[in-house]
Amino acid sequence: MQSLWMLFATFAFSIMGVCVKLASDTYSVAEIILYRGVIGVVFIYCLILRQGGTLKTHLFWQHLWRCAVGTTALWLWFIAIGLLPLATAMTLNYMAPIWISAVLFVAAWHGGRHRFEWGLTAAILASFVGVTLLLRPSIHQDEWLGGIVGLCSGALSALAYLQVRKLGQLGEPESRVVFYFSATGMLAGFFGCLFGAGVHGEPIDLFRAHTTQGLALLIAIGVLAALAQMAMTRAYRLGNTLLTANLQYTGIVFASLWGILIWSDALSITGWFGIAIIVASGIVATFYNIRSTATAKALPVDPIAAEV
Repeated sequence: MQSLWMLFATFAFSIMGVCVKLASDTYSVAEIILYRGVIGVVFIYCLILRQGGTLKTHLFWQHLWRCAVGTTALWLWFIAIGLLPLATAMTLNYMAPIWISAVLFVAAWHGGRHRFEWGLTAAILASFVGVTLLLRPSIHQDEWLGGIVGLCSGALSALAYLQVRKLGQLGEPESRVVFYFSATGMLAGFFGCLFGAGVHGEPIDLFRAHTTQGLALLIAIGVLAALAQMAMTRAYRLGNTLLTANLQYTGIVFASLWGILIWSDALSITGWFGIAIIVASGIVATFYNIRSTATAKALPVDPIAAEV
């Protein structure tokens, strides 16, 4: 079950989110993205050298598209966070699996030869219902711009995830895909630092001294982001696309639990019900995919039809 790598990815992303929240008191968004990219590049490059790999690729334009779309989605999400309540921004960003379902549905309908997985799509919709119950998002009349930005962030994230899967199917290893994305984030963060402002509106000094805690948080963010990206890339490359997308919702559950344990956040009955829906949807979708895979393997294959 290669899709289960997404569980590790969401868990690592949730811990990274804790570190980002702690670091945001000292560092701006641009600085966090910059250092996340720098540490990710160093970490992944050392891993590639240890594995005897290479950065050479014949899929330059595919990597460029993935990096451009993914980095833009990340920036738009941070902008949405600044324009909207956090719960609303996160909910709109977590519409990415629904956008993925829509893209796959259109592709199946247009191609006329692929079976669309309605069961997994229903699980994704159920998970999204769970997310809305947990986060209880709302958009006021003066927040329409943030809503559009958040929707665009989720849609672009979906395109980035599908491109990650395409790169994997074309034979690109996870480490190379994550390296180029980290490098793009590093450049975006660098230019953001040049033209942006710090936490308190002051010019950003990239050569300032770091505290031990601040440096530890930045390193943790970079390493966790790299590990999570690699796990996510493997899940989309080798697993079922819709099942992987549905398991992505577990990130909300992990983040909520960290909020309870660290910041003593209180969840309502509705919030716990939303978590139950997300977990149940993930379990049902996983078993549904196992059964569908076993059934497909048991059926005889027509060699002529398989070529069509």
